[in-house]
Amino acid sequence: MASELGTNQSVEKAATILSAFVDGRLLRVSDVAKHAGLGQSTASRLLATLESLEYVERDPVSSLYRLGPALITLAGTAVNQNPAHREARQPAQNLAASLGLGVNVAERRQESLFYLCNFEGRLAPRSFALMGQRNPLHATGLGKCLLLGLDPAQRRALMPRLHQYTPYTVTTHDELDRVLDEAARRGYATETEELALGRACIATPILGHSGSVVAAISISGPLSTLDLTGREAELASTVIETADSISVGLGYLGPTHAPPSITGVRG
Repeated sequence: MASELGTNQSVEKAATILSAFVDGRLLRVSDVAKHAGLGQSTASRLLATLESLEYVERDPVSSLYRLGPALITLAGTAVNQNPAHREARQPAQNLAASLGLGVNVAERRQESLFYLCNFEGRLAPRSFALMGQRNPLHATGLGKCLLLGLDPAQRRALMPRLHQYTPYTVTTHDELDRVLDEAARRGYATETEELALGRACIATPILGHSGSVVAAISISGPLSTLDLTGREAELASTVIETADSISVGLGYLGPTHAPPSITGVRG
């Protein structure tokens, strides 16, 4: 039992060390030790083991640590096993190419949205990939669509407090309820500068074979490029059409088969 406990603790320490790198920075041993709450010698030994397995590697110039190629292999395998990713990847890529805007696909993981894939068009370039990153549900169009799968009591239990990111973020559950009721009625949600100033998106749910919300897809970009004021109806129609094709690929049979709380999304 003691041996098993020690093994479990070693796995937890290794996982904590790997999590130190999620913001993309190259780190010193001391940085990793501080993040993991470990002594520097312990962190150094664990990093050496992870390096031998290619879970981390050292930059040839600075000798600082970064995540290694073994994690790329695992991440690629994991995302390819996700049904929503498999169905959405090509339609999302096509949509980004045709519109020149960003297209993102995400699912809900507890109180956060989790990006499954993202593609950037020529009019909305981004210098980093969103896949695998998380964002708040209440402050994003994708997140609002994912919340349509929950009732108000479930939303309050999941997110007791709604953090404010900009002056435009929804911060009360009563207001969020109103926004989500409108999104369910229209079949799509919008977000304008609620998470980051200067950006906006329009999103719609992706439904699984039972009619439940399993993911969401959005079109996003800078305010001036997206132009929700002039193009909302056009972009909503486009993103809903794309989401419908993905939902059909996942086995969705139509609104008559969906739960009562979701039928408004595809009514």
